[in-house]
Amino acid sequence: MAKLNFSVCIEMLFTNLDLLERPAAVAAAGMPAFEFWGWSSKPMDEIKAAADAAGVKIAGFCCDGGMPLVDPQTTDQWVETAKGSIDEAKRLGVTTLIVTTGQEMADVCRCEQHKSIVAGLKGLAPYAEANGVTLVLEPLNILVNHAGYYLSTSDEGFEIIDEVASPAVKLLYDIYHQQITEGNLIDRITANISKIGHFHVADVPGRHEPGTGEINYVNVFNKIAELGYDRHVGLEFTTTTTPEEAMAKVKKIAGLCCCCG
Repeated sequence: MAKLNFSVCIEMLFTNLDLLERPAAVAAAGMPAFEFWGWSSKPMDEIKAAADAAGVKIAGFCCDGGMPLVDPQTTDQWVETAKGSIDEAKRLGVTTLIVTTGQEMADVCRCEQHKSIVAGLKGLAPYAEANGVTLVLEPLNILVNHAGYYLSTSDEGFEIIDEVASPAVKLLYDIYHQQITEGNLIDRITANISKIGHFHVADVPGRHEPGTGEINYVNVFNKIAELGYDRHVGLEFTTTTTPEEAMAKVKKIAGLCCCCG
């Protein structure tokens, strides 16, 4: 059975610390990697140095295309701008970039926005392949957290991955968002595991650590491990206790199927 490789989202955890202190806190909590959202306004060289000093990896960050991926009028510009994120990822030894679609455009039919997402990812995929970076497209729930966002279902997300047909383009399956949106987590994960390049984890309701809500994370983690998934599982939640206690809870749950230290 595969080992689950956890990554701590330092945008939501250890926020009581300075940004550059968070990699060491991740390491002290027994986690091997961390991730964050936007990169262009962050001191990336200092973050990399902090990661190296703490002995943890940067699992990924968000791809900046400068404009919505759903807009058919700006697809070429999105591709060219997004190449800069791939360059930065390669420079720092990061292999995963999170891609979001942007808000749904009221004056453009969904079919055209869908085509725009496919075209943009197809246009960027060869550059990602050449540089050893995987783009992971993220659906978000629109019922609780992200009203108006274009891509809410993993079903449409997997369709897009199939249409792009690149080994460098996969889905970010956010367990929290998809429990809210469509449920049926284990069956969807099992059927599409080869198309998943990253997971995000939080419980429902509240977006807190596993074990605080309705999702049976023992079963979910067991299934992901059983399927041989070997990429990162991102911990993207707020805690009901302390980050250290939340990390311990995650490791205890995952300890039924893997060792993550």
